[in-house]
Amino acid sequence: MTEMGVVGLGYVGLPLALAMEGTGHDVVGVDVDASKIEDLRNGESYVNDVTDDEVTEASGFRATTDYSALAEASLVSVCVPTPLRKTGTPDVSYVVDATEELVEVLSEDTTVVLESTVYPGCTEEVIVPILEDNGFTVGEDVHVASSPERIDPGNKEYDPIDIPKVLGGVTDACGDAAESVYATVFDEVVRVDSSTEAELVKLLENTFRAVNIGMINELATVANEFDADIWNVVDAAATKPFGFMPFYPGPGLGGHCIPIDPLYLSWKANEKGAETRFVTLADRVNRSMPAHVVERVTDILNEAHVAVPDAEVLVLGVAYKPDVSDTRESPAYDVIEKLREKGASLTYHDPYVPTFGVGDKTYESRELTSDLIASHDCTVILTDHSEVEYGEVVENAPFVFDTRNATEGYRGNNVRRL
Repeated sequence: MTEMGVVGLGYVGLPLALAMEGTGHDVVGVDVDASKIEDLRNGESYVNDVTDDEVTEASGFRATTDYSALAEASLVSVCVPTPLRKTGTPDVSYVVDATEELVEVLSEDTTVVLESTVYPGCTEEVIVPILEDNGFTVGEDVHVASSPERIDPGNKEYDPIDIPKVLGGVTDACGDAAESVYATVFDEVVRVDSSTEAELVKLLENTFRAVNIGMINELATVANEFDADIWNVVDAAATKPFGFMPFYPGPGLGGHCIPIDPLYLSWKANEKGAETRFVTLADRVNRSMPAHVVERVTDILNEAHVAVPDAEVLVLGVAYKPDVSDTRESPAYDVIEKLREKGASLTYHDPYVPTFGVGDKTYESRELTSDLIASHDCTVILTDHSEVEYGEVVENAPFVFDTRNATEGYRGNNVRRL
């Protein structure tokens, strides 16, 4: 088997590197964070979906901060962060930095595959010029493709190799080169006609989710005005065997993908003069949900004759999704900050997040006990971690505001749902 490289050993890159190694390849992983490399060399994983044993047992995998270790790799997958700037524009500086490092050590016939989620055309506009400015001819002596990651953190059902791998080359030869290697790792490679099409696939997937979540979040606020339970409404609608796919409301969007990717698409489309009205509206609705949650909590406290500045509020879950430690873009930041602004005192419990900083204050996760629950005026469920005993929460909390339907089956007069 060939030697392969992975640049960026985060929640995407590390599982990918170990999947490559598990299919018989020698793999070099590069990351600029020396602490990650030290952890891996000590057999310790910092990614929820990767165990210490998996790191230790991967004898064909080595980690380093040194890009020169990639000189013999036949294929290098780039899995670096692609955040949004505060201005709402894409930040592809990590992609640029990684490519500029790679170009110094690449051998001829190497294939570079961008796995990071980027705007349509980024592979051709960013990676290709750097390579060509350094004497490479893309499609001849070096190959470039896009294969956006589709990993779902915390999902135990699908390993990285189980998820069909979308792939598009800058040229047909680039696509052929990348496919010939990726086909030895993944169960199925789905080939599209260009790197731009591959980039759009990922943006479509997450924009589809963002728009539909925005729609159901808006309907959740409407249902509340009619004293109707949106969860019952969605579940009943889902019994239709065709023409409907259930989406569920929540306190806002979190993670790196769904809140961010549609804005990548919108930014590039607007640059081309195209409108993205659905994307803009869905983003506005989804970003309004933390304020809606705080409004509902305020109503609950008023019902209990507790003024918000005098209230003790317990938040359950600050990670952006269940059973992970990732807090990126978590709606908990906004919910806690807005409750703080109203004068409420906040406590939180999250079995995966020991500390959580909001503004100038850092909170520590408290052990979840019946006494802790009972001592707070309202418990707000923002993340439905599976190891929390929600029956105990309902039994002991004066009031519960459940934004995730975690209390289904534990109905009580003290429970209010989004």
